Amino acid sequence: MSGFPQVRLRRTRRAEFVRALVRQTRLHPAQLIAPLFVAEPAQAGPVPSMPGQRRLTLDELAHECAQLEKLGIAAVALFPAIDVKLKDERGTEALNPQGLVPRAIKRVKAECPGLGVMVDIALDPYTAHGHDGVLDESGEVDNDATVEILRQQALMLARAGADVLAPSDMMDGRVGAIRTVLERDGQKNTLILAYAAKYASSFYGPFRDAVGSAALLKGDKRSYQMDPANTDEALREVALDLAEGADIVMVKPGLPYLDVIHRVKARFGVPVAAYQVSGEYAMLKAAAANGWLDEKKTAMEALLCLRRAGADMILTYFARQAATWLREENP
Repeated sequence: MSGFPQVRLRRTRRAEFVRALVRQTRLHPAQLIAPLFVAEPAQAGPVPSMPGQRRLTLDELAHECAQLEKLGIAAVALFPAIDVKLKDERGTEALNPQGLVPRAIKRVKAECPGLGVMVDIALDPYTAHGHDGVLDESGEVDNDATVEILRQQALMLARAGADVLAPSDMMDGRVGAIRTVLERDGQKNTLILAYAAKYASSFYGPFRDAVGSAALLKGDKRSYQMDPANTDEALREVALDLAEGADIVMVKPGLPYLDVIHRVKARFGVPVAAYQVSGEYAMLKAAAANGWLDEKKTAMEALLCLRRAGADMILTYFARQAATWLREENP
């Protein structure tokens, strides 16, 4: 190779100081959103399929949020686990202004006013059949009837003080309906983070255990959540949600769909969220518990990969651990 410049890419990998200087992607606690399960005392307790996660009482929720805020976490996303006796065919409890989620929002905003509060807009935690919407006479999810209920749910939760509404149901037209009712009610500053490309994934099992919908679910959700084989369709979904008034769009799940995250970010250049879902978390936890993987290294690598693909923010059950690890590395 004499006569040619010696291009040795390993020179910039030789020592940590130079690796830090040339590093393109970084992870910070403020890029993390912590999903939290909230419950009444009778339903509270550990989630067996998600080691380290609990269904929190309101008192436990307030304490956890205070700790997350100290760690620099940007926001929390609240998911209810309600008594099965409150579930019915239409998810009526989702519209109760004195229900679990409105009370949780008010508690967190009162005690941690600087912490962003995001809430799910969907009916699956509330329906007796486990679907994200109401069923018609044939057993199919009725899109337009569901959107009307979601519109009411969104307005109620915005009035309760939620900073971010996150419609996760994948009904057509729900973002536009929610944005319209928010504007009419003077809630113009309420953000919409749309689950724009939510796939009919097998990685959601532990989450459904946590909110109590797994045992109730009749059939599957493939008629409204996206086919894992498709990516072009994701771009159409994102374009529609943005046109209807979404501020942030989400790809869910995370790591198995890095290509979708990348395509969405490259095409639209808008804020993009990724959800490292319950199945991803459970797999890493199980492998670490068996000594097959290093939990910290693999979890942080997975989160970094989501950022590298184009995610500006990540919903992750590792949020508290990751923020702690980052603080230890950068005191």
